[in-house]
Amino acid sequence: MTIPDDNPSIDFDTPRAWRVTIAIADIEPAIWRTLLVPESFNFAQLHEIIQAAFGWTGAHLHHFIVGGLVVGAPELDDYSRTFEAEDIPLSDLHLHALDDPKILYEYDFGDGWRHWIAFERMVPMVKGEPYPQLVDGARARPPEDVGGTSGYQDFLEAWRDPRHEDHKAMHTWAGRDFDPEAFDIEKTQKAIKSAIRRCKGGYRFRLED
Repeated sequence: MTIPDDNPSIDFDTPRAWRVTIAIADIEPAIWRTLLVPESFNFAQLHEIIQAAFGWTGAHLHHFIVGGLVVGAPELDDYSRTFEAEDIPLSDLHLHALDDPKILYEYDFGDGWRHWIAFERMVPMVKGEPYPQLVDGARARPPEDVGGTSGYQDFLEAWRDPRHEDHKAMHTWAGRDFDPEAFDIEKTQKAIKSAIRRCKGGYRFRLED
């Protein structure tokens, strides 16, 4: 797999991808993924990529906050003005002039998992390479419904300490395979590829209704 490096002179006739790093906010050590995402992809596809990259189940609501605007699935969001994610490609974002361009992705409004998406640079796409492309990452995402960042810290305290009164219960609840330090790049790349294929350019949940 070839990862394009920095290229200050990009041919605008060549398809391009954003190199983005996505990190779950307010958790240390960081849980993050770096990907190459075609700028032609829309925000619904970006949602599917994030879900697959972190291993979320898609069981909860989500939206993006882009410069104060809310982008997502209007039929699922309580905000009075949610812009349709399928209608907005990443190429519509004018981020090149910003020093540190970031947008926010929030998943599960109860637990409040906020993901900062840092747009690092644009790179030319290499013919024959798979996109979106997972470059690197670290650590597993928290269990769903654990109670947000504070709940996750409480969970880890019990999960790691055999003397904790909830240690056995937390291991049973999270499952024997849970490991907060685990990250399998090949397995995750396959999950992303499958998610993009199944969503057919939009939201997968709309195809399954």
